[in-house]
Amino acid sequence: MSTTSLGNVLIINAHQYYPFSEGKLNAALVDKAVTLLEGKGYNTRVVTMAEKYDVDEQLAHHQWANFVILQSPINWMGVPWSFKKYMDEVYTAGMGGALCAGDGRVAEEPKKNYGTGGTLADVKYMMSLTFNAPEESFNDNEEFFDGKSVDDLMFPMHMNFKFFGMTPMETFASFDVMKNADVENDFKRFEAHINKHF
Repeated sequence: MSTTSLGNVLIINAHQYYPFSEGKLNAALVDKAVTLLEGKGYNTRVVTMAEKYDVDEQLAHHQWANFVILQSPINWMGVPWSFKKYMDEVYTAGMGGALCAGDGRVAEEPKKNYGTGGTLADVKYMMSLTFNAPEESFNDNEEFFDGKSVDDLMFPMHMNFKFFGMTPMETFASFDVMKNADVENDFKRFEAHINKHF
């Protein structure tokens, strides 16, 4: 009996190890995603910043994928430095056509169509993020983020994926993971999120 795959999912574990942040939650969410998605009939590949990587192989992973899940802690309002290094190395190498054909502009109209050169128009992406910040610090004008949402904070990452022509899926977030973690509930919400979108 042959089974047909529902698609290919590249999962990127962007966690950077620190003694105070060992990455257990991000790793557990990656494992949970693999189990859930493979159980549904998807193929998965996992890339972690903790391991050495080959740039060409990483470009091939992105071209193979129908979906990309970025599993990342948020450090100092953005992705960890090791994933930024990955982007600088892998995504820059992808400018020659693997991820995008330049920035989309042409010599005849150099001021128009910036960011439209992406070659991954059939690929969707989902961010799954872990925050030290409590959920209540977002979407409230009286709190730290001045009424901004998680997706507002992650605008640069959304633009990076858009640059490759990718389409966003709903972002998932775990909050207050260092001081008031509710991992059991996070796992339940994550499973529901995966089931909703895959």
